[in-house]
Amino acid sequence: MRPPMPEHRADRVPLWRHLALFRRDILSAQPARLYRAKMAEVKLPFLHSVMVNTPDLVRLVLSGRPEDFPKSERVREGLRLLLGESVFVTNGATWARQRRMIDPAFEGGRLRETFPAMWAAAESMAARLQPGEAEVEEAMSHAAADVIFRTLFSIPIEDDTAAEVYRSFRAHQRSAPILNPAALIPMPRWMPRYFPRQTRETARHIRALITDMTAARMEAIKAGTAPDDLATKIMTTRDPETGATFSTEEMVDQVAIFFLAGHETSASALAWTLYLIATHPDWQAQLHAEAQALRPYLNGPAPGFGILRQFPLIRDTFREALRLYPPVPMLVREAARAEEFRGRKLGAGAQVIVSPWHMGRNERIWEAPHDFRPERWQQEDSKRCARDGYLPFSAGPRVCTGAGFAMAEAVLILARILCDWHLRPVEGRRPVPIAHLTVRAKEGIWLEFLRETRE
Repeated sequence: MRPPMPEHRADRVPLWRHLALFRRDILSAQPARLYRAKMAEVKLPFLHSVMVNTPDLVRLVLSGRPEDFPKSERVREGLRLLLGESVFVTNGATWARQRRMIDPAFEGGRLRETFPAMWAAAESMAARLQPGEAEVEEAMSHAAADVIFRTLFSIPIEDDTAAEVYRSFRAHQRSAPILNPAALIPMPRWMPRYFPRQTRETARHIRALITDMTAARMEAIKAGTAPDDLATKIMTTRDPETGATFSTEEMVDQVAIFFLAGHETSASALAWTLYLIATHPDWQAQLHAEAQALRPYLNGPAPGFGILRQFPLIRDTFREALRLYPPVPMLVREAARAEEFRGRKLGAGAQVIVSPWHMGRNERIWEAPHDFRPERWQQEDSKRCARDGYLPFSAGPRVCTGAGFAMAEAVLILARILCDWHLRPVEGRRPVPIAHLTVRAKEGIWLEFLRETRE
């Protein structure tokens, strides 16, 4: 069964129709020809945008000359209430300083230290699962948020503050508009931006909660009583160039993006992975057998980090799900100066879009690009394809600093589920992918959980 795809618009539609489709969903607003087009251009009085779909241009934008293609100022318009000046939206010297202070917390050795917290979250998730039908996007959102709270602040999601942040974040997602007018029409910074009242209120509430958590941690650090977790590591890391650490206010911005990137994107990827597993029972049987390596450790202390090496097929399955359903479907950059791409002139300020969704399904790069074929990752040719078209974590200097964290978390959670359960899709509930901030299913992803029986 070919995995679900969005219903794409016709090649040419009136502008009002395009904007209406875009407001509803980013993916269905795109024509199907983009899976083979080398470049696409939209030119309006208030917006000039190109989508680059060839490996050479993608590498140029993300890796070759990234300083000439900074993160688009328009991207932050819909995120500024919640994310402030976080590393996700900044550019230049500010961004470089933030990365110098954040990256050390996610280095390989540190990842091993967070593994027991991941294990505790996976075990907690396993205890909540019940036989029968379940909407897995919500279940994976809860599990991924638990991982973030445990690894960042050493508290489970059941903690009162953590639970309130999670509930408020869900409300914020439901209320935030996908299309902010300032993202289309440039506005001076002094001009007020419109956001729904609930969006403004939930953003304020989330940031107030994070401020309280961060301030309390700052005091614990000063008192020498802070746990040795990611928050403590980041807040005590000094910029090697200036010797400064993050202030409480700066840390609030970073925690907001850690929570957004660390739970929203992981939840999206995990839910689609579970759906793909459920719809391919023969492959699921192999994964189920592989996951039994976890059984000796259930209900006990965390195994060593090296246990993840015993799940190569589960890892390949997650890679394939990321190729088909990258959580962040579009990366938007901005030309800092005049450029020329494939004979098209771009002025300074033009939007340059790299689409992990379209590159991961690029018909010029991948064999059977729309099919679920996790075994492709065991083939030598996939290394070339991945080099050219695999971008779930972006690439270049702005590659996701938590990519290794996300892979470890996903493989562990998937293995823990497959150790105990067989999955089946719910009849009549085939999910339809849509994209707002991340790639989700229009009416959720429903699966039936069948407990594994052992003789």
